[in-house]
Amino acid sequence: MKNFTILFVALITTTIVIGQNKFDHTNWDQALLLNVSSNGFVDYKGFMQNSYLLYDYFQELSENKPDKSWTKDERMAYWINAYNAYTIKLIIDSYPLKSITDLKKPWDKKFFKIDGEWYSLNDLEHKILRKFNDPRIHFAINCASISCPVVWNRAYTGKNLQKALDRQTRDFINDPARNEITSSKVRVSRIFDWFRKDFRANDSDVIKFINTYSNVKIREDQNLKYKNYDWGLNKVLPTYERYVFD
Repeated sequence: MKNFTILFVALITTTIVIGQNKFDHTNWDQALLLNVSSNGFVDYKGFMQNSYLLYDYFQELSENKPDKSWTKDERMAYWINAYNAYTIKLIIDSYPLKSITDLKKPWDKKFFKIDGEWYSLNDLEHKILRKFNDPRIHFAINCASISCPVVWNRAYTGKNLQKALDRQTRDFINDPARNEITSSKVRVSRIFDWFRKDFRANDSDVIKFINTYSNVKIREDQNLKYKNYDWGLNKVLPTYERYVFD
């Protein structure tokens, strides 16, 4: 009987620990489905109307910082979702605005707490996410701007992360609004210039990475040129308006 009691307590404890380590992104997933279109445009007014989902999620993020017991994919998914969710918060806290760059040092502002510690968006990107050494994260996090990779309208999870990162990367690279890759011309996103170290430092390595996902391959004799970056807000607009990428 004593041995049975010890086993029962051990099983209960294990169950509690496992439960604690499986972070639930449901509130964020629902907020995204309600307020982000399939092509990644954001209804910021909708997020404001459904703010209870966001603020419940922020509390969950704050109280459940990943630790070493989480898998790598679970940790990456948590921090990607946190980056995107807090970017939404940054915008709606100052809405309406035309661009995230209208805000003073938006990426350096420490405006949210996780486990009692203040963070900025730059903290999440440069001190945490880039440390995973997976350049695909640059196509999953969103800076609320037109030229950024689109916001996926679902939450990342440990289970879906790898397929989602591949899809986001492939979709971004093959999007003619963000990258022009043809047999005669190559103009790619500034992301490949700003974060060239993450793509292994030089043009040839950047090209190799792009070619892994691109439908049209860049030849070795083609020179990379970079597109202008449109910092306009990636918001849902009336149908008569159009986004322009140069």
